[in-house]
Amino acid sequence: MYSKKERFEDEEDIIFGVRAVIEAIRAERPINKILIQRGMQKELFKELKEELANKKYNLQFVPIYKLDRMTRKNHQGVVAQVSPIRYHDIEPILNKLYEDGEVPLFLILDRVTDVRNFGAIARTAECIGVHAIIIPNKDSVSVTADAIKTSAGALNKIPVCKVEDLHSTIHFLKESGVQIAASTEKSERLLFDADFTVPLALVMGSEEDGISMKILADADIKAKIPMSGTIDSLNVSVSAGIMLYEIARQRMME
Repeated sequence: MYSKKERFEDEEDIIFGVRAVIEAIRAERPINKILIQRGMQKELFKELKEELANKKYNLQFVPIYKLDRMTRKNHQGVVAQVSPIRYHDIEPILNKLYEDGEVPLFLILDRVTDVRNFGAIARTAECIGVHAIIIPNKDSVSVTADAIKTSAGALNKIPVCKVEDLHSTIHFLKESGVQIAASTEKSERLLFDADFTVPLALVMGSEEDGISMKILADADIKAKIPMSGTIDSLNVSVSAGIMLYEIARQRMME
């Protein structure tokens, strides 16, 4: 027997069984990731492999006990985590903002993995009018029922863009006139001294390691949150709230 906590976050978020997963792929349902039993050699799995060919899904090959913890039903060695929302493309969102004469504001989450932090960040982002949240396809949190609940429903309202290559997406934004702002303690500039009134994409880094060096090197603006206590870091959702409200403050003063 597995407790509810030992199993998957929410069984409504998963599809299990080879045939069911194949049909979900064919129906183009938004799938966060597909977990496949390591060493699986079944005839149906060959069909699944053919269905997955040339498609960019986040695949994880795992021991069977991990699948058993996700569901006690007959999963046949395949479980897919299905997103409760449809992800968006960033390009049409950006084009529409420019057409409407709005100043774009995006939020990029670099390797943020905690679902409750994600929900809290999304709630703040929606409250201040962020136009879209951008997350990478791998090594990142995805939109789940738990994330939506933590966000107080904000993830049903704010577009979320899941991208294959965060580095390439950042370069697309830069080429489109959007400046990249990084929240980092490695900067000497305080957030109050940065200009956030321009078309902007704010990058927040992972809970453990912050922003990756590759992404940090792409930033046009680097700014830090001032701290005078003995603890030298903030929870990422708190940091995101501080940064976003400084951006909102500056834009309201325009």
